Amino acid sequence: MSQQVLEKQKASFKFHYGFYDDLHPDYGVNFQMNRWINYLGSQALEDFHEIAPQLTDYPSYVQAFLDLGDKVLRQGRQLHAAYYYRSAEFFMRSDDPRRIPTRNKFLQLALEYWGIKDSDRFIIPYEQDSRKISLYAYRFTTDHPKGTIVIFGGSDSYIEEFFPILMVILEKGYDIVVFEGPGQGRVLIEQQVPLTAEWQKPVKAILDYFNLDDVTAIGISMGGYMVLKAAAYEPRIKRAIAWDVLFNGFDIWIGKLEPVERVLVKTLFLLRAAPILNALIRQAMKKSMVVDWGVRQSMFILGAKTPYEYLKILKTSYHDDFFPRVRQDVLLLAGCEDYGIPLEQFYRQIEVLKNVRSLTARLFTRDEQAQNHCQVGNLELALDVIMNWIEFTSQHS
Repeated sequence: MSQQVLEKQKASFKFHYGFYDDLHPDYGVNFQMNRWINYLGSQALEDFHEIAPQLTDYPSYVQAFLDLGDKVLRQGRQLHAAYYYRSAEFFMRSDDPRRIPTRNKFLQLALEYWGIKDSDRFIIPYEQDSRKISLYAYRFTTDHPKGTIVIFGGSDSYIEEFFPILMVILEKGYDIVVFEGPGQGRVLIEQQVPLTAEWQKPVKAILDYFNLDDVTAIGISMGGYMVLKAAAYEPRIKRAIAWDVLFNGFDIWIGKLEPVERVLVKTLFLLRAAPILNALIRQAMKKSMVVDWGVRQSMFILGAKTPYEYLKILKTSYHDDFFPRVRQDVLLLAGCEDYGIPLEQFYRQIEVLKNVRSLTARLFTRDEQAQNHCQVGNLELALDVIMNWIEFTSQHS
């Protein structure tokens, strides 16, 4: 990465402060729009208010953001265009022929904007289920780094989305390795490799490839579950940060249903009544944009052909029995009004980490505008907490 380009981008970049509850009546859509405002600021807020009345369903959302991306690109707003294309692609179905071209537009614009060079990018050999595949990573470093931080997302993010966050961490003086594993980004879309519950394995491959030891690992969104899974089996991780907490995915998914539907789904799942359960979930998908998208996207990521199969994978593979094995310094982050993760999971996570070297848990509030998932609304505060914790624990380990 060109230092001159990086300095220019740093000088012009600042996280936007504030979470907006009134951008769209669907809370999932509203959250996604807030995500991009974090990076793009008040101009994006103005753009979103203008197009909000058009967003009546996911197809209209996709088209509105494609059009908006084209519009702002003509205006020379490169970073805005990148994230608007990403926003459109986020809600495209996996079989939408526009998905790959739109994703490529996002990648090209983001890589150009941040001045990413070929030497920053790495392809790591990996094997999953006897299949030889590749993992994809970027490495950014400074002279005399304070330490190494390994970062990954969850189940529906691209590592290129995190470039603004990475640049802040880089400016603090750290060596950064950020990667996509099975079920993420290029590994999922280009190689059709589903997510693995054994996240310690791709983490091991990354640590081996870069010959890393004594690292801090940060897992973002569902990565908050995956980072603790990796830490439970990988002693080279000395500090683990769950940004945010995700304790049990099956319970979270069930919790998104209406109370009556929730009881029925649990009962049918225990009875293994797959046809009836699939019909019930598909009925719930028709009633809610976020449930419809969430089920389809989750099936795609996990390689499931039906809602029942998805729930079965979630229930049988993504256990919560490994947490007592975690022995590192751990930082847990959570928003008190997370749209996707119930607050009780934050407290359940604290309770089961009984053998960690140290445990710090930070709950963010509405007064801080950091109350939602991954502190969207006040990323600057979240990063301050993270970086201060890393420096403190590194000095006292």
